[in-house]
Amino acid sequence: MSTATTELDHYLQAAVEAARAGAAELEQWRGRFSIREKFRADLVTEADVASQKVVKEILLGHFPDHLFIGEEDSVGKSPGEVRPPADAPPAWVVDPLDGTANYAHDVPAYCVSIGLWHAGQAIVGVILDPRQHELFTAASDRGAFLNGSRIRVSTVPTVADAMLSTGFPANYEKQLRNLKAWEKLTGISQSLRRNGSTALSMAYVAAGRFDGYWAFDNYPWDVMAGAVLIAEAGGLLATTDGLPFDPYRPDLIAGNPPVQKELVELLRGA
Repeated sequence: MSTATTELDHYLQAAVEAARAGAAELEQWRGRFSIREKFRADLVTEADVASQKVVKEILLGHFPDHLFIGEEDSVGKSPGEVRPPADAPPAWVVDPLDGTANYAHDVPAYCVSIGLWHAGQAIVGVILDPRQHELFTAASDRGAFLNGSRIRVSTVPTVADAMLSTGFPANYEKQLRNLKAWEKLTGISQSLRRNGSTALSMAYVAAGRFDGYWAFDNYPWDVMAGAVLIAEAGGLLATTDGLPFDPYRPDLIAGNPPVQKELVELLRGA
């Protein structure tokens, strides 16, 4: 898909503006929010809602004809149920607080994640980590950046040499499938990490910190921005059965090219 440079610039600038505003809300609320449970071990706070509200206001203020798909509006829906129609206008896909449990416990590993989906492609990705002051940005055919400096995926050649990351769903029964993958990859990889934020894990793959990432139960707002970052940083993304990446499917394997390809074979059918 071809998107004019000026359009992409406008989209990216608006996403950065919205991410900064959302992150500011998170930091204002930090330490004084009350917590309630959506599902077991899946926490939501007033900060989620406040962050999404300001992100939505800014993005739709710039682009009133666009769609907005936010995590807080989509609870209970499957990834496929929130997929826009093929002829839909651009859709902002937003997680206003990725890493909610970390945030609730004051663990500094959470972020605002904003992706833009249009004509069957993820074309803009912005992930802002307010505690580390790290802003990850990417747009189609423009490269990926961390605080304005170009980033690339790692050059680690094999899973045996790789630091891998994954994410677990809140639902215990769904965790069991990934625990099997974790057990398998523990004996093969150099090391495994679970940092509690899918978006940050994917940003770290783009920046070459992690060499690969896999998960079975993602949502579009978890992965949309990170997918643009990884692709623009030279990485690969696919489903667990090796099909082309689809953010509206829950399964994902991403990484630098050799590690990602090996992970697909190791986890195929999982």
